[in-house]
Amino acid sequence: MKVPYLKKKPEIKSCHNIDWEDNYSWIHQSNILEVLKDKTKLDPEVKKYLEEENSYAEHHLKNTKNLQKKLFDEIKGRIKLDDESLPFKDHTYEYWTKTTSIGNYSIKLRKKINTDEIEEIWNGDEEKDKLKTEYFGVGDLEVSNNDKYLGYSLDTKGSEYYTIFIRDIITKKIISKEIPETSGSITFSLDDKYIFYSKLDENHRARKIYRHEVGNFNDEDELIFEEKSEAFTVSIGLSSDEKYYFIITSDHNTSEQYYFGVNEKKPFPKLIMKRDKGILYSVSSWNDKFYNHTNKDAEDFKIDICDNLENQNWKTFVPPKDEVLIGGCTFLNNWIIRSETSNALDKLFVKNVSTGTEEELIFSDENIYVPGISLTQKDRNTDDVYLGYSSPKTPSRVYAYNLTTKSKKLVKEQEIPSGHNPDDYIVERVEYKSHDGRLIPLTITRHKKTKIDGSANLLLYGYGSYGNSMSPSFSSTKLSLIDRDIIWATAHIRGGMEKGMKWWKEGKLTNKKNTFEDYIHAAKYLIDNKYSSKGKIIGMGGSAGGLLIGAVVNQAPELFLGIIMAVPFVDSLTTNLDHSLPLTVGEFDEFGNAKENKEHFDYIYSYAPYNNIKKMDYPHILITTSLSDNRVLFDEPAKFTAKLRDYKTDNNLLLLKTEMNAGHGGKSGRDGAIEEIAIDYAFALKISKKI
Repeated sequence: MKVPYLKKKPEIKSCHNIDWEDNYSWIHQSNILEVLKDKTKLDPEVKKYLEEENSYAEHHLKNTKNLQKKLFDEIKGRIKLDDESLPFKDHTYEYWTKTTSIGNYSIKLRKKINTDEIEEIWNGDEEKDKLKTEYFGVGDLEVSNNDKYLGYSLDTKGSEYYTIFIRDIITKKIISKEIPETSGSITFSLDDKYIFYSKLDENHRARKIYRHEVGNFNDEDELIFEEKSEAFTVSIGLSSDEKYYFIITSDHNTSEQYYFGVNEKKPFPKLIMKRDKGILYSVSSWNDKFYNHTNKDAEDFKIDICDNLENQNWKTFVPPKDEVLIGGCTFLNNWIIRSETSNALDKLFVKNVSTGTEEELIFSDENIYVPGISLTQKDRNTDDVYLGYSSPKTPSRVYAYNLTTKSKKLVKEQEIPSGHNPDDYIVERVEYKSHDGRLIPLTITRHKKTKIDGSANLLLYGYGSYGNSMSPSFSSTKLSLIDRDIIWATAHIRGGMEKGMKWWKEGKLTNKKNTFEDYIHAAKYLIDNKYSSKGKIIGMGGSAGGLLIGAVVNQAPELFLGIIMAVPFVDSLTTNLDHSLPLTVGEFDEFGNAKENKEHFDYIYSYAPYNNIKKMDYPHILITTSLSDNRVLFDEPAKFTAKLRDYKTDNNLLLLKTEMNAGHGGKSGRDGAIEEIAIDYAFALKISKKI
């Protein structure tokens, strides 16, 4: 089949007295944010190219069609399709969600406490059918405090512009005007006369908080708060004790918080602490005390406490620990539960308020697992919680746990209908040295029959940005590769917060290359220790993880059999220089500001995947993207693919697959998500010669 060709229209770009040529910059339209909302505005020539790439990918994956179907059935067969969540007890009702074997979207149910009559208040599949839309993204589903109204927000393009609706639960009638172009979250006032929401600006940034009067069809909504900095975005929420609304405004690196009382007729947000570059803080209120989770004078966070916000006198409640990330608090009348993360493992601690004693909650005799806690009810005067955990080999288990008696009862276990035996799998946690001697955690999951003699293929997953940690939780989908003798390894590289704030700082800005080196050294460790061999590893990452994989494959292509990149941030220099794009300005503290800082420019230019493509052999490559993605525009992977086609000196596969009706998260709905995984895995198995 003819290889797709994107016309070259050379443009000389210039910054800091440095010139470079970009042959494909023309595909970026000046009205790109309009294109995200309305794909008919896409340049016809670009549309034709994307469709040709889709046909080309389809052609080369044709011999995996049966395998894709098999993988789809296999992955779906591990999901209990008819399933229900555990109930949450509100004042008057118990609420829970369920999924069905025939549906793709969840159903929200409720019943009055101490009765048996179940009421369906939301059915995602029915709502989607009503709208006759291919993409159906639900941002928020919120029930009013009086249990009469349902607030919900929908995105029908994938571009993350959410429209808010409010309807009467009994009559199902819309009772307020539609509110378009919001971030999607909905907060009802306690008296249910209003909702609070954040509005997106022309650059898709949430910088204004509005109050909307329920029942208002015509009048303008009331502006409560406006963030002046283009780098910061805002959100609003209710405090744990329901006495205050807190407005948080932040970028990735700095935050500021405001509060106003729930009974204020005219909300007047008051500042808690002025923003200070590099300082993150989040204040919550409980039982006439205020708790501040902050990294001020505590690199890996601490929790301070004080009696009031008018005359603040903060004292240490939970002290900082080096390379241990201190998490926030969950409050009950008699207990405070909090988390810690160290060495890519989470722990939970519970403190008895009356005695002051604190102990760790131990969930399992496994060494590698992810714990979790959730409340059973709105009334905090209880000793009962849900405690859960999972591990790379053990599906999720949730217990009803009494904090006083320490009694626990298994109330929900993730069922694998097609069968699963945890003893068939081996999970290892190792540490390896990176280029600078730093010890990096690596979680390895394999089938017990897989030989450790260098013969196995291995999928190496990485992310390493924004302080996002990769948790070693259970994923039934991965078993489709692991059961076929492909080892799954997750590298807990710098740029995340697996070892605290320092771990993040060592993988961002002008330390970003540590992230790439950590990943390359993971691959080398796995080769040296016979988990796999050079040319048998498949690299995988999405979004900022796509930046990682793109940089790594330019640097060390010989290590890899293939790479899989989802919505990859590969034209990072161009995006960083364009301050009109939704995420750029808010990410200066993550990646730098190339336009105004020559050191940042030089550094980003030296690793940006698109700018560093070389004339050399590349491994097999599958790139997936979405037309309506506002976070990583489709033109980044499209340009990257076109340039790779021009430069690469091999005959390996290079496939670009664009979802024409989806956003950053890919297709909507359960089946859509499984289809995308099946394509990725089929590609991995095809290049591993396991079809």
